Amino acid sequence: MKICTVGLGYIGLPTAAMLASRGHEVIGLDVNETVVDAVNAGQAHFQEPDLQMLLSAAVDTGRLRATTTPEAADYFVIAVPTPMVNEGPDMAFVEAAARTIAPVLAKGNVVILESTSPVGSTERLAAIFAEERPDLMFPRYRDEDRVADVALCHCPERILPGQMLRELVSNDRIIGGLTMDCAQKAARLYQTFVMGTCYVTDSRVAELCKLSENAYRDVNIAFANELSIICDKLGTDVWQVRELANQHPRVNILMPGAGVGGHCIAVDPWFIVSSAPDEARLIRTARIVNDDKPHRVVEQIRVLADRFKVPTIACYGITYKPDVDDVRESPALEIVEQIAGIEGAQVLVVEPNLSALPASLAKHPNVRLVSSDEAREAADIVTFLVGHRQFKRLEGDSYLSKAVVDTTGMFSTRKARAVERD
Repeated sequence: MKICTVGLGYIGLPTAAMLASRGHEVIGLDVNETVVDAVNAGQAHFQEPDLQMLLSAAVDTGRLRATTTPEAADYFVIAVPTPMVNEGPDMAFVEAAARTIAPVLAKGNVVILESTSPVGSTERLAAIFAEERPDLMFPRYRDEDRVADVALCHCPERILPGQMLRELVSNDRIIGGLTMDCAQKAARLYQTFVMGTCYVTDSRVAELCKLSENAYRDVNIAFANELSIICDKLGTDVWQVRELANQHPRVNILMPGAGVGGHCIAVDPWFIVSSAPDEARLIRTARIVNDDKPHRVVEQIRVLADRFKVPTIACYGITYKPDVDDVRESPALEIVEQIAGIEGAQVLVVEPNLSALPASLAKHPNVRLVSSDEAREAADIVTFLVGHRQFKRLEGDSYLSKAVVDTTGMFSTRKARAVERD
């Protein structure tokens, strides 16, 4: 099959490479010429285990090529950003993608929206296509009797940075069509590379399913983060509270942290809130709790910094989660950006997954990217913001002389002791 992946970012590029590895002819469509040139040279423009190898093979065999010009294909997979603007989704990229491919659509095509989107987005695509291509018949939501020329579906991505290629293959997929016929046609494509189960349903269920998955996680993380704030208030060790509470057979409190980041969990719950603002009370509150957590951490650091005339603050980790190079919506990065504004402070950043500071930090002359050893030796205050595996090998005792703020729990030494039986 000939497949066009619209968008060659964190989702589109791994998907394109995976499809090409299964023998499909894949065209990667992107508006960024730098990305297109990199892909055609067989070079991944972000880090992901095994992606470079898979991409190189796909390009070398001629199965994958990139372009800025839309071409005819059998399947179109839209994987473009849906950022949040004023607590709501910005669908401009999705709508632009639809208008870009509309001129090359033909009878028998299948269009699949993978971008995380609010409920009703697939129907909105159908309306755009109908406007752009009045010569073609497009499906209506749950109208099984309507004979459509082009099938439309929503199949939300479900992959985790750092494990993208494995999860592309192993994870179950939800395929929601405007009609069941649409869903079945899209499922044929996913069954060529997905080893997990493909579930077919309608587009609204699929759209809300992805949002619900991330909102569920966000709410549970918010409980853990709020518990950590309460423990600070009461002078209690949150790590020990969590450890003991989780001995209950039906309790599983998640790890608290510096906040919630990334392109999904920190954003998608707002899509639900924007669709049902009066009903999504718990989901909204969870977002507020998690968005507030970085400010709580900054306040802890500010209190410690006041003890020093010229504080040197070491910040371990600025990516949004452990062991990735992705800083999108990173609470750790937000914390360091605010710390950089503390008068007289010298800020040392330790980030093994980046070779240079992000632009938001590089503009501050008092912020430097340094090694772990240099940070430990020079720092008055040490903040552990991300639990990278390299940090887990550090000796906790070597930081005893420092003022420490640990949002990761890596160096928690308070452990409950089980009573031995006589």
